[in-house]
Amino acid sequence: MLNFNQLPDNARVWVYQSNRAFSDEQVKIIEQQLSDFCAQWLSHNKQLKAVAEVRYKRFIILTVDEGYEAPSGCSIDSSVALIKKIEAEMQVDMFDRMNFAWKNKEGKVLSAPRNEFSELYANGEIGDDTLVFNNLVNTKTDLINNWEVVLSSSWHARMV
Repeated sequence: MLNFNQLPDNARVWVYQSNRAFSDEQVKIIEQQLSDFCAQWLSHNKQLKAVAEVRYKRFIILTVDEGYEAPSGCSIDSSVALIKKIEAEMQVDMFDRMNFAWKNKEGKVLSAPRNEFSELYANGEIGDDTLVFNNLVNTKTDLINNWEVVLSSSWHARMV
């Protein structure tokens, strides 16, 4: 079975963030759905070299080796349909780009709508050195190096 480390550094990445953490049981269900999906994910009737995973019980990350076979518009649409299915089954919001996630001092991943995030910053509960998640990354290298970044060097800084 293919894993994330086996994909090239320039593999394409999509990050979907849930507005709340998944339970352990939900993670197992989602991981099975993701595994099944990747095993049959096609682009123009050709198998995609893809990996999908759940991180921090909150993020679904899809990674595809575009050098092996590039995903088509229809194959990308099918991945979005899967995320929407998971969203409905788990009763979460996976498409709210104004729901910001960060790690608290204990390392727990939390999230809040933009206005609440701004209030937490104003109250000093979140600071410039708080780790935030930049879900706009689009390659494996970006995910490794630029997904978890301090607030002061992230686009989030413009929102507080």
